[in-house]
Amino acid sequence: MRQIVLDTETTGLDPLEGHRIIEIGCVELINRKLTGKRFHVYINPERIIDQGAVDIHGLDNAFLVDKPLFEHIVADLISFVEDAELIIHNAPFDVGFINAELRRLDETKLPADKRAIADYCGVLDTLALAKKKHPGQRNSLDALCKRYNVNNSHRELHGALLDAEILAEVYLAMTGGQAELLLEPEMGTGTAKLGVATGLKAARTGQAKLAVIHCSEAEQAAHESRLTAIDKSSGGRCVWMQ
Repeated sequence: MRQIVLDTETTGLDPLEGHRIIEIGCVELINRKLTGKRFHVYINPERIIDQGAVDIHGLDNAFLVDKPLFEHIVADLISFVEDAELIIHNAPFDVGFINAELRRLDETKLPADKRAIADYCGVLDTLALAKKKHPGQRNSLDALCKRYNVNNSHRELHGALLDAEILAEVYLAMTGGQAELLLEPEMGTGTAKLGVATGLKAARTGQAKLAVIHCSEAEQAAHESRLTAIDKSSGGRCVWMQ
């Protein structure tokens, strides 16, 4: 299972007002593991960046003046994301901007019938997922970092690649799906006990030797594929993915 965690920075809030993408950052997950493979590019938007946007991401026109145009990087972008599942926080925002950029291209760059990112890959919105898991709570990326103990202290300004890396950690934590097994000292005895993150207690490790058998990558991929199929057929109610 190949997934691409993606984030963008833009000149403003609405592509319908002519705002453009100025940065794209992606990191690759295969079978829920970061591979170290990335796609990162700055883009010359050919328009003035709103000051409010500059205050958020720190990118200005002087920095971007010598960067490539979107049409010059689109082939590399599609090659990187094609046939994967995009993981995006507040996906309608980023997808709206990407699709607006794709629609601007002429047919020498892109076929007329493939002008939406969904023509090349699937999309999963982690904001929608977080709202289902945590209804009525704040579900911004910063709020999720705090909830899932993901360190984002190095995030002074928004940046597409940095935010994609942070979102990858949040997504993996949010979709772990199992209680975390912990080995911790028992109060006052110095012996170890086996427990879980929910506080449930099990037998002391000294009473039994437990074999730990790890699944193979193929088994993990088959498991994730099966859960995805169950989730789709149940209308998003697969309890093992919640």
